[in-house]
Amino acid sequence: MQSHDMAIPILPSRSLADTLTFFERLGFEGRIHQHGDYAIMTRGTAELHFFTHRELRPEESAAACYIRVVDVDDVYHAFEAAKLPGTGIPRRDVLENKPWGMREFAVVDPDGNLIRIGQPFSRRRTPTTAGMP
Repeated sequence: MQSHDMAIPILPSRSLADTLTFFERLGFEGRIHQHGDYAIMTRGTAELHFFTHRELRPEESAAACYIRVVDVDDVYHAFEAAKLPGTGIPRRDVLENKPWGMREFAVVDPDGNLIRIGQPFSRRRTPTTAGMP
């Protein structure tokens, strides 16, 4: 039983079968709904929903979501098995600490959906950051 409220993204897909295949490479599990126009994928407690949009142009897609995880380094290394390129569509970006306090990376799926994955990090005090707010 669910113990808290959740927000779940619903992303476009030109082919739900191809979307399932792609996300299975990243360790997600799921299926296409019996009516054929909707799919649900999960990886641990992360959940993504997809709807059919056959006319979608991946290079023009503005669809995106953020998945906050407990251990982003672990997820990043698990996604290495998919051997995604670092540029183009699809791709996996590098893992890095962002100025807004998140350690994150992004994956762009074959439909141009941007999936950011990250966790908050605390800045360590170093000689250059000591005394800074």
